[in-house]
Parts: sequence; C-alpha cells; structure tokens
Amino acid sequence: MPITEYAQASEEMNVSSTKEETPASSDQVATHPLLHDHVVGDPIPTQSAIRRIKEKAKSILPDTLFLSLLHRKCIGRYPRLARPATFNEKILQRNLRPDPRYVRLTDKLEVREYVAAKLGEEHLVPLISAPDVFTRAVFDSLPDAFVMKANHGSTFVELVRDKSETTFERLQELSERWLSTSFYWIARERHYKRIRPRIFFEQLLLDREGRVPADFKVHCFGGHAGRPLMYILLITDRFGNHTHGDVFDAQWRHMDVMIGPYTRSAEPPPRPDNLEAVLKAATILAEDFDYVRVDLYAPDNRVYFGELTFTPGAGVLPFTPDHIDYEWGQLLEVGADR
Repeated sequence: MPITEYAQASEEMNVSSTKEETPASSDQVATHPLLHDHVVGDPIPTQSAIRRIKEKAKSILPDTLFLSLLHRKCIGRYPRLARPATFNEKILQRNLRPDPRYVRLTDKLEVREYVAAKLGEEHLVPLISAPDVFTRAVFDSLPDAFVMKANHGSTFVELVRDKSETTFERLQELSERWLSTSFYWIARERHYKRIRPRIFFEQLLLDREGRVPADFKVHCFGGHAGRPLMYILLITDRFGNHTHGDVFDAQWRHMDVMIGPYTRSAEPPPRPDNLEAVLKAATILAEDFDYVRVDLYAPDNRVYFGELTFTPGAGVLPFTPDHIDYEWGQLLEVGADR
C-alpha cells in the first residue's frame, strides 16, 4: 500500500481508540458493510455505534487472524506465518511468541536498569519523577520544561517546553487516556500484555540551538556475532512540521529507502561527529540479541538511550521499495534470540 496510508490503516485497525467520532455522512452510512441488512425506517446507527461494533468484532478475532488481516491492509499481502520470509513476517512471529526478556526490556522504566548496567548511567536521560499516581503535587514539583511519557507502548510522549502553557488538568486527562489504553490490543504484540502501565517524567533533551535532537533508530542484525550489521533510520524534526526519515548504512551512505510513514529529506543530514559513539552504544545494547532496534539520541557529541524495540512497526511496517522487506527478512533468523 502507499506509504502515506500506513498511519491511516493502523488507526483503522486500532481496537482501543479513545477518539471522539463525528456522525457519519449519509453516503458513508449507506455503503457501510455492517448496514446491508438495515430496515428502512429504523434509526440509522451513528459512526460511533458502527465503530463500537467493528471494535467489538475485531476484539474477538484470534491474534493470528487479526495480524494476518492487519498485515494485508498495511503491506498489501497476507503473511506466511508458517514459513516466514520477510522482515515483517518474522516480526509477526515475535508478536505471537515473544522472548520472555522482551517484557522487561520493552518497559521504558524497567529497561533503564539494564541500560545502566550495560552502557552506563550517563547514557540515560535524567529521570525527574515516576509517581504511582499523577497528582497536582507532582505537577507542581515538575520543572518548567520536561517530557511526560508512559512506559507501556509507543507514541505516549508529550513535550512541555514551558509548564505555564499547559495545565495539570490537561496532562491528567492525557495520562488517564494513556493508562487506560492496552497497547497489546493495537497490534497484538503479546509482550505488552505484561507491562504495568505507568506515567513518568524525563528531562527535555535539547541541543545547543534549543532543538529536540534527531532520533537514531539503529536496526541491529546479528549482534551475537560481534559488531552487528546496522542500518540507521534518522528521524529529524519529529515533533515539528517538517519530519523526515533518512536511512543510512553504518558508513553513513544515504540509501534510497523509506521506512514506515517517513519521507526522505531533499538533502540528507550530514554525518554526525559522534557517529562511532552512536554505533558503539548500539552494538553494546544489541549484543545479546540476533535482532533489536536500538533508539538513541546524540545531541552535541553526547549519546542518550531512547528505547529497545523488538517488534518494530508490529510487523506491518511498509518499506519502499518493497524488496527491502525480503532482504531484511534474510538477515533475521526466527527464534535466534532464545
């Protein structure tokens, strides 16, 4: 499917959406497959009701069937789960049979202990608070700038540059929404089931120019055998209006590849001065696994840990061109982490 439709497709398959729905148009209602047996004169269900019916139906689908349908919607073909060949197909197998270690190392709070032991505490983003309950007293104690996150899934991130421009009530509503979301239900990544949701606050990382640093998503293959084969997805201006994702090899050669919804920059970002430090950190964190994506930040010649991701894109991550899905699949051995 076109890469620009990836985010839309993922949202359509999301069974735990908390967004308010607007009433459907008459055309949408008339053509909706759930309404083919509608009796003229009966009240026509609103889009909210339709969405609830669809979500209920999807929630009872077995994980394997759900993932097969989601993969078909996002990638354009049904996955071969019995004999996986592509990167995405092998990631789907990880969703269904995760290594027990994934629970602790996917938890964004629990993983800090692992990273401190492997890499050093100086590579952890300073933790401000990880309260059991987010109260007004916690909010009042926060500095003027911070990042609020949840530990149990992706996209749970809120940057606050100036606390005077937000309110406790707004962040409390956001935290309650995050904590009530089971990330497992979004794409059936089973290791997320066992993570206890928590809210926490970190220092806001900025470079010398006051910008949020780029996100280095380092895909590491074959960590068991020494230095892994690495491909870097560099995401720039992630929280701005000009977000791009550029893919490089370990020698910083710009590749004609797009991953997920990110488009390439017109001019590729220059090689970072501390690229070797980034690759060294990724190598250390990947050494216990056949494959893992190590997310790092590298502002002003420093290196900070972001997260470890064992099932990127939940196994429905579009590649452009599509043959990269097959090439990366050859690099990933099913079950090799065990």
